[in-house]
Amino acid sequence: MTAYDDLMAFTRDTQALGQIAGRLGWDQETMMPRGAAPQRAEEMAAIESVLHARRMDARVGDWLAAIDVKALDKVGKAQVRHIQRSFDRASKVPADLAATLARVTSSAQGVWAEAREDNDVAGFLPTFEEVINLKRQEGAALAAGGDVYDAMLADYEPGTTGAELEAMFGALRPELSALRAAIKDAEAPQRLDGHFDEGAQMKLTRHLAKTFGYDMSHGRVDKAVHPFSSGSGLDVRITTRTSKTDPFNCFYSTIHEVGHACYEQGIDPEYLLTPLGSGVSMGVHESQSRIYENQMGRSRAFTGWLFEEMKAAFGDFGIPDADAFYGTVNRVNDGYIRTEADEVQYNLHVLLRFDLERALMAGDLQIGDLEAAWNDRFEADFGYSVDKPSNGVLQDVHWPVGLFGYFPTYSLGNVYAGCLHEGLRAAVPDLDEQLADGDTARATGWLQNNLQSHGGLYEPRDVIERACGFAPTEQPLIAYLKAKFGDIYKL
Repeated sequence: MTAYDDLMAFTRDTQALGQIAGRLGWDQETMMPRGAAPQRAEEMAAIESVLHARRMDARVGDWLAAIDVKALDKVGKAQVRHIQRSFDRASKVPADLAATLARVTSSAQGVWAEAREDNDVAGFLPTFEEVINLKRQEGAALAAGGDVYDAMLADYEPGTTGAELEAMFGALRPELSALRAAIKDAEAPQRLDGHFDEGAQMKLTRHLAKTFGYDMSHGRVDKAVHPFSSGSGLDVRITTRTSKTDPFNCFYSTIHEVGHACYEQGIDPEYLLTPLGSGVSMGVHESQSRIYENQMGRSRAFTGWLFEEMKAAFGDFGIPDADAFYGTVNRVNDGYIRTEADEVQYNLHVLLRFDLERALMAGDLQIGDLEAAWNDRFEADFGYSVDKPSNGVLQDVHWPVGLFGYFPTYSLGNVYAGCLHEGLRAAVPDLDEQLADGDTARATGWLQNNLQSHGGLYEPRDVIERACGFAPTEQPLIAYLKAKFGDIYKL
């Protein structure tokens, strides 16, 4: 056995334990009884302690030092790059801090859920302040004198800085604001109106999951308050949610999570339970969920197919034809909830959070002032006031569980999806004809071959550039949104 072989055997066990931790998180969101939360917090803390100890185990450092990286092939070099990055990170964060963070954020999730239900910001702030203080400590340890927020970003989008994102988002925000303003004065498409059986929604949503290539023999679809995807390799699960009056929430949440899940299911099986065996970054991950959901799922071609499927499931639901249905699916609506936002306004929600969390981590925004800062920014960007905290500062689970640096990857994923869509259109010129038949195989196959199968082999921006043929930029996304909504709203 060489040092590399020993390192990879050890790493596979660590990866397997990480999958178990992820399954605990999945259970907490879907099936765990509410009263189990205190025990689950201890369980999560215990497994995080084991994982942290393994990630910073001195033997990992010894094996890394003994490996001649130049002698490795491309895959080996990439495996070592990821393991080295993880080892360096774990070595900087004290074990007791990592365990405390796991315990506090697991507990905070339950406190947040109750505060959200009761619209009780004040009741959540003491717990949230504890989370913030712990994350600042972690960020400072990781940054080692550098930028704390950049150190947090590295957990989700390696190689990206807050300053780079600020420049990209700075170019994106005025374009989105101008498009939103133009749409506001235009005639809007018909709204969806009616009641839709939730059992029928779940039946159709499972059909949609399979239509987009989700392998149900290695996955499952459950319901949760906040839709998410969990797992990798041979066990990749998704959740969705239903609404009696809004089946699109169910269908497009499902397609979105299927994009994430298909990325994980599409990775080269040779990478199973290794650092290369999962998505390379959250931004790249989000590019898959958004291109499935939006550029494919909300396209004129695919919505024509979905219109017929909905008529079969629900009968006449008040939309006269496929053209009107396309407008209804893509209708730009006022709303508070990020996950329910249309393509035009979605990124405005994300940019708000990006700016606020950077300010929180820098200490420029105090926790007690967060709700007011949120409400002021929301009114400036959307033109109306937040009506209650559950529609505002309490709506997302990310901050309560300590995921700072995560939010900007949502918009970065949209930018990546815009670039990939341009590459996909060039590679599959008859894409619309296929989507009109409910056939996504060539589109999803192109994404698997050119991006998903690589897993963590390449760095995030590299894998996007390799797939679409040019360096990532916000311009394809802007052009796509202007063309699409200019057509729908006759701008």
